[in-house]
Amino acid sequence: MFKDPEIYRTILNSLQIGVSVIDPQRKIIFWSDGAEQLTGYSRIDVLGRSCSESVFHHCGQTQCQLCGEHCPIAQALREMRAVEALTFIHHKSGYRSQMHVCAIPLRDEHGAVIGVIQTFEGESAANGPDPNERSLKEHGCLDEVTSLLNQATTQSHLRETIGTFHELHIPFGILLAQVCGLDQFRARYGQGASRSMLQVLARTLRSTVWPSDIVGCWAGDAFLVILMGCTEYALSSVSNRIQQMMSSASIHWWGEELSVQVTLGRATAQAGDTLDSIVKRAREGQKQLAAPAGGGLTEAAGAGK
Repeated sequence: MFKDPEIYRTILNSLQIGVSVIDPQRKIIFWSDGAEQLTGYSRIDVLGRSCSESVFHHCGQTQCQLCGEHCPIAQALREMRAVEALTFIHHKSGYRSQMHVCAIPLRDEHGAVIGVIQTFEGESAANGPDPNERSLKEHGCLDEVTSLLNQATTQSHLRETIGTFHELHIPFGILLAQVCGLDQFRARYGQGASRSMLQVLARTLRSTVWPSDIVGCWAGDAFLVILMGCTEYALSSVSNRIQQMMSSASIHWWGEELSVQVTLGRATAQAGDTLDSIVKRAREGQKQLAAPAGGGLTEAAGAGK
């Protein structure tokens, strides 16, 4: 049975991680079931195509292509060694997901490199489903559109975090992401497009921060992130990363690629803070910069110290 090469193809396709094979010309020649599930791209989308044709983006930088100079595949081909990286894959739906990627040179019987095997594994595959998600959903704590914590639950977490800060002096920061012009977007493209856009933004935001960070809805057109143990310097670094990731969030709607403008405000906890005061500083940071025309994300610093 194991002399049949097809048995190994079956084994690769049954894995929960994504597996792809790229030839020396950087064309994708194998694409597993796991790869389809993790990226949203089917075999029809990718097989025979060069990974530099923007089939999907795969990097820690917003505009970097899959086969850019520093990507794991390019490094594995150039240095002829296995390369691992924690990076982001641009899902076909438009959001970015953090992935653990490994690119391994594939050699023939003479030791010559004839391609690269790439594996990628998402957070959900590595850690399994969140056991709390079903319970939160059953108790009405999740937003129906985005599946993030709803506003009431997010407010409760923020009050609790402020109380912990006053009692134990554990620093934390918040990021407030405001979707600009959502009503106009909904009026122009419809409720379905609006829901899809919010879902893409929510998944991008959730995948860009640590699993221990709290991400929830703050209003119908805003999200809030609570980052425990986060100083002003660290908060600035996180906001820059979110800026890169969310600026590329988009959806394909009736043949058109759509995006929205998002403003990002931040604030770190201060002595005497209340829920209203820390959120107010984050909102003031948002208002410091006017939203530019077109898609993308503008980042504004709050008055946290």
